[in-house]
Order: sequence, then C-alpha cells, then structure tokens
Amino acid sequence: MYGRLPGFFFLQNLVERRSLLYQLVRRDFQQRFVGSVAGWVWGLIHPLVLLVTWTFVFSVCMKQTLPKGQPGTYPLYMFAGMLPWLLFSETVQRSASSLVDQAGLITKTIFPSEMVPLSVFLSSLVSHLLALALMIAAAEIWVPAVSPALAVLPLYMLLLGLLAVGIGWIVAALQVYLRDTAQFVVVILTVWFWLTPIFIFENQVPQRLRILLYANPLASVVHAYRLVLLSTRVPGWRESGVLAAVSVGVFFFGGLVFRYLKRGFADVL
Repeated sequence: MYGRLPGFFFLQNLVERRSLLYQLVRRDFQQRFVGSVAGWVWGLIHPLVLLVTWTFVFSVCMKQTLPKGQPGTYPLYMFAGMLPWLLFSETVQRSASSLVDQAGLITKTIFPSEMVPLSVFLSSLVSHLLALALMIAAAEIWVPAVSPALAVLPLYMLLLGLLAVGIGWIVAALQVYLRDTAQFVVVILTVWFWLTPIFIFENQVPQRLRILLYANPLASVVHAYRLVLLSTRVPGWRESGVLAAVSVGVFFFGGLVFRYLKRGFADVL
C-alpha cells in the first residue's frame, strides 16, 4: 500500500539513491558557473550588488521608509522578502526544462527522473544559503536583531522546498509533452511575483483584493523570513500550519502527477 503513495515512493528512492542525488546537485551547481573565473563566488556577488543597489536607490535617492511596526530598514526589508522568492522562482523556472535537458539520461538509462527537479532545488539552495549569510551579516550591522528565532528558519526553507519541488515536478512533467509549458511558467511567475508582498505592503492592497495575498503561500514564507531575520519574533502557529498543509499537499500532488506522466517520458523524449 505504501509503495503506491507518490511521497513514499519518492522518499524511498531518495534514501536509496542519495549518492546519485549528490552527483546531480554537484553537476548542476558546477554547470551554472562553468567557464567562470569567479565560479561559485558569483552566488555571493549577485545578492551583494542587489543589496547595495537597493540601499542606494531606496534609502539615499527615494528616501523610502517602512510603515510603522515593520522591522528593519527598507533595503533589508525588501532583501529579506526577495530571498525566498528567488529560491522558489529559480527552482520552478529551471525545473520546467530540466527533464528535456536531461533527455539523454532519461531515455538511455534506468534513471530516477524525479530526482532532477529536486537536484535543481538543492543546487539553488546553495546560492540561497550564500545570500542568506550575507543577509544575516547585514542585519547584524544595521539592525542588531539576530536572535535564537533564526533556529526556525530551516523549517520554512523545508516548506518552501516542498512547495517548489511539488510545482517543479508538475511543470517538468508537462514540459515533456507540452513544450510551451516553460514559457507559460515565466508568465505565471511574473504575475505571482506581484501578488507576493515584496515591494508592496498589505495596507496598499485594496481590501477586496487582499484575499489574493492570504491565498498566496509565498506571502507566508516572505512574512516568516522577515520576522525571523529582522526581529526577535517568530510567525504565528496558525499561519505556519496553513503553510505546512499547503506545501505538503502540493508536494504529494506534484509527486502523483509526475509519477503518472512519467510512464511516457521515454517515448516522448
């Protein structure tokens, strides 16, 4: 009975083939910086430039301030919100074409293709951790608020990962049959970005449209990152519970869709 469950099937494969997963993650991370002199350091340079640019634009030029009650400074507040979004969007967008890119492995060998979107997330997670270290260092300098609350941050990374991998499985499998899927994903992510409270505040959204924010699981992750990184507080259990239910549900549903569509991969690819 358990073998029929997509989540159990995936976890079983993960334990049995963790060495293969490690090689996939390592290969993906290296390929992203192949031929680069700085190599993985670019994973730190990009967020650093982003943080410096936002500090100049928002604090120096536009003199933006946060609404009363919001933690941190304006650039750090924006940066903390962008961190989970960048990890999520990069995972989903790169997962869409990941199976097509690995067509040679999938069609010519007995290869656990469900590992590919997961390796994309873990590879992106390495860059995310580098940017997160930069965020923590900046928060310690400008907003001395680093607290034991950071201990709960891995939980939200896990929930974000479950959500991203679940959606990544769906779009990766659909891309095998419908090659417009990757382009559609870019459009959806663009809309999704502006429905996530990163550059906007909740009080700026009309009351009748705020349900779009409440129904957005990324809004909960962004809120959690900001609280943990820029204050000593942690998100409420109700909000975290809803996020966990959505993330786990999407993960299992994505696994179910992937396993069903996987049967025809070799023929189509």
